[in-house]
Amino acid sequence: MTARSPIERPRGTHDVVPAEMPRWRSVTDELTRLCGLYGYQQIVTPVFEDTALFARTSGAGSDVVQKEMYTFEDRSNRSLTLRPEGTAPICRAYVEHGMHRDPQPVKLFTIAPMYRYGAPGRGRYREHWQASVEALGSDDPAIDAELIQLYDTLLARLGVTRYHLELNSIGCRACRPAYLEALAAWLDANADRLDEDTRAKVAVSPLRVFDNYLAKPPEVRAALDEAPTIGESLCEACVEHFAVVRGHLDAMGVDHRLVPTLVRGLDYYTRTTFEFVGPLENQNSTITGGGRYDYLVEEIGGPPTPGIGFGAGVERLVIALEEEGVEEPRAPAMDVFVAVEPGAPRDRVAAWLAELRRGGVAAETDYAGRSLKGQLTQARRLGATAIAVVGAEGATLRLPGQPDEPVGHDEIVSRLSP
Repeated sequence: MTARSPIERPRGTHDVVPAEMPRWRSVTDELTRLCGLYGYQQIVTPVFEDTALFARTSGAGSDVVQKEMYTFEDRSNRSLTLRPEGTAPICRAYVEHGMHRDPQPVKLFTIAPMYRYGAPGRGRYREHWQASVEALGSDDPAIDAELIQLYDTLLARLGVTRYHLELNSIGCRACRPAYLEALAAWLDANADRLDEDTRAKVAVSPLRVFDNYLAKPPEVRAALDEAPTIGESLCEACVEHFAVVRGHLDAMGVDHRLVPTLVRGLDYYTRTTFEFVGPLENQNSTITGGGRYDYLVEEIGGPPTPGIGFGAGVERLVIALEEEGVEEPRAPAMDVFVAVEPGAPRDRVAAWLAELRRGGVAAETDYAGRSLKGQLTQARRLGATAIAVVGAEGATLRLPGQPDEPVGHDEIVSRLSP
């Protein structure tokens, strides 16, 4: 009989195996804790949405819509898309559930898988986990700074030091059109200095020529460095807004660099845009990115609602911790291991384990038919604090710092309980 070839995970996906979970949990648990401290409440949205949600908000000419979305028709011929990002679904839920009638701002976050079809690489997956943290209903520049400082604090809490914050303002409806006109004219005059991908973006959205700046050829980057910058065209309101954001960041001790070419790859961004750039020296070096999106809620049929948020890749944060050399957290140790000798009452052992676990004690026993020596080795592998060696008539307790102690079967649970 011919052996069947093994089925492997799809390209661009990855498994988080138990050995990797302590570091993964250290990231997600700390982020959840910080969001609570800053007043953000958790929300869960569907893994797929109406395709129009992303086409309308991300921009029909964006790379996400044109190249990266997983879109399919269901059995009723409805076009659905696996969510490529978390902001638009959260804004859709904000409108659909009437949260715009709640006291503003509404602060929400989610940690969930996102889906984008792209070239896989280290820190770049087609299915990746992302934290989306959003503040809806306020145009106060102070909340821009607060959101940025939240992520800066997360990196400090996790022990990441090799990063920097890049910051820009890309204007609003009042000032951006004139800038786009000037930029488009410059790009047209310098088309021979641009590569094919950059020239293709000019016709769709001139501002997007700066997207994925680090991935562009060096000669294209050099040309774009000479292009007009949005900072030269900001209206008075945008200049003032950006100055307040920077002032608050300075007051909170958050270092930042002004990067005039920094834009985000989705059409809904306005004013404040930012990226935290980590230790990877390639186009995957961005560990989080975000900005203000004051017109997104209107695009999906809601009332005028300013907002700001960021998307932070969990995998890239884990890589940043590895690159930093941050010590890996230990897996939770087992409280009790129950080893069984021949003739031990296995039905009673099962009952004792259930009772210990109901009381909050992490307890385990042998299910592999190991010898007593093998069971004790397994107990040490699991980091068991206490061991009960159960025989036919009684048991021996091995507690930390104490000599072995014989006990009766009826004493086991009480002695091992907190």
